[in-house]
Formats: sequence, structure tokens, C-alpha cells
Amino acid sequence: MDWCDGLRTAELIEIIMKRRLDLATIHEAHNRIRSYVHRTPVLTCSALDDIIGARLYFKCENFQKTGAFKSRGACNAVLLLSQENASNGVVTHSSGNHAAALARAAKVRGISAHIVMPSDSSLMKIAAVKGYGGRIVFCDPNLAARDETADRVIRETGAVLIHPYDDFRVIAGQATIAVELLEDIPDLDVIVAPVGGGGLLSGMLLAAKKIKPQIQVIGAEPQAADDAYRSWKSDQLVPVGQTDTIADGLRTSLGEKTYPIICELVDDILLASEEGIIRAMRLILDRMKVVVEPSAAVPMAALLESDICLSRRKVGIVLSGGNIDLASLSLAK
Repeated sequence: MDWCDGLRTAELIEIIMKRRLDLATIHEAHNRIRSYVHRTPVLTCSALDDIIGARLYFKCENFQKTGAFKSRGACNAVLLLSQENASNGVVTHSSGNHAAALARAAKVRGISAHIVMPSDSSLMKIAAVKGYGGRIVFCDPNLAARDETADRVIRETGAVLIHPYDDFRVIAGQATIAVELLEDIPDLDVIVAPVGGGGLLSGMLLAAKKIKPQIQVIGAEPQAADDAYRSWKSDQLVPVGQTDTIADGLRTSLGEKTYPIICELVDDILLASEEGIIRAMRLILDRMKVVVEPSAAVPMAALLESDICLSRRKVGIVLSGGNIDLASLSLAK
């Protein structure tokens, strides 16, 4: 784990909090990006409250710039670059929301963005990246090809890598969601956020636990891509392997930076079935009239299927994004 080698998880967390990602750093990120992202609304729905048996507060990052929370981390990372480092642009590998978010952040900064995308990426997501001026480089649809292609682009262009989630600058940007949510609803008891690579959940943990130490922060993950749950339970980093979950934004493994934060600080990780994810999407659409992508529905799905007791508690739920190709997805019962 490069600079993390040989350290116990608790020691690593102390280093991260004191030197890399303390609350002051997160507030600085919030101030840095506030002109470039939306302060997204918090919505409620009494019908969903009744189903879960708790008071639910939905942080609607599906209304965020580029349609997902990823704009926060991408903007923070790009805006933090020195002029010298930014001069050759940025690069990432992503088939999803980070790809569009980084392309937009680079456009805001006035620099180039090289986006490595698998050849089987959706046409909708390819169009989004192109729309923000991203320079797409296609690769074979596997992690090794993504890494190799990104490395080649870096060698050829001198661009700076902005990892989709395993980057403290990105994590700090995602953490601003917790800052806003607890400013708006300070008496929350619980926050539930989806977890894939862990950038969002890590940020929520670092911010929320500092702002309100007694709060519970829970991750939610598809059963078909449960590497975060298995990593947390086994106290070792477990790769995700092959998965075909509908929640395509959560198919990635935890990173070397996100894994120790989650394993040390998370209160629980709940799992959701594929059927449950579709049911949750339907419920959110039917009852709230809000469209979310499958990954964003995972927290609601996990709550619907778990036996966790939330009676009369105030629960914040992060709706992480709304980028969905309705033409290609059936929500039939």
C-alpha cells in the first residue's frame, strides 16, 4: 500500500485524519467547489417513511452537475492542481459518472481531459463525456486494460491521473455531501450511502464522524458485488471479481486508501438483492417522482431487505446519481 505499508488500520486512520483528510481540509474543499457544483436538496417522503418505519431524508445528488455526486470529487481534485501540473491536462479510467465529472471539471479549469473508457461503455455515457469536451481513449473492457491504457496516455501526454475514488482529493470532495446534509438536518441519527470503490462512503465517514461522533454511518452494497462487506468482515482487502449487478456504478473494488477508512469507521454494511434494487428504484420513482440510477437505489433496497431497527430514527440516505438510460432498463415488476 505504498506509504501505508506496515501500518495497522488505526494508525493509518490517525495519519489520514491528521495529515491528509481532517475536517478542516473537507471544509476547504467545500468552499473550493461551492461555485462549481449544486448544493443539492434534501427531500422527504412520508410514504417511504411508513414503509421503513423511520424518518427518511434523501440527499439528492441525482440533481448534481453531470447527474451524480462525482462532480464534487472531480472538481476538488482538478481545482487543487498547480498551474504546472494542470498544464498537460488530466486523465482517468472510468466507464461511468466519474468520466463525465472529470471531463466537466477539466472544462471548468480550461484544461484537457483524457478519459479511458472500456469499449463496451454505454452510448449515453460516451455522449456525456464528449459533450463536456473529454478526449476518449477506448480500451478492452477489463481492469488491466484500463490501467495500461491510462499509463500509456500519461506517458504520451504528461497528464495527471485523477483516480475515480482512491484519491484523497476526490474523497475530500465527496465528503462535502456529509457537511451539507448535517448542516440541513443536524439531528440525523444514521446516514446510509452506497459503496463501490469507497470514495463516497469514505468521505461520508470522515466528515460525519468528526461533525457528529455519535452518528451511525452505514454502507449499502449489492449482494452480487459484496467485496466491501467481505473486506470489512474479514479485515483484509478482498477484490470484487466478476459481477453483473445492475448497479454498474458499484462494481469496483475498494481502494488502498478507501479500504482502511471504511474498515475502521463504518458501523455496518448492508446488502441488497438485484430484485430489491429494482423494487427500490420503482418505489422512489412511484412515491417521490424522482428518477435514480440503480446504484443510487441500493441504500433504499438494503434498508427494505435488512432487519436493522430504525424505528423513529432520523435517517439520511444519499441518492448518489440519476444517470440512467431508460430505454435500456425495464422496471417491470
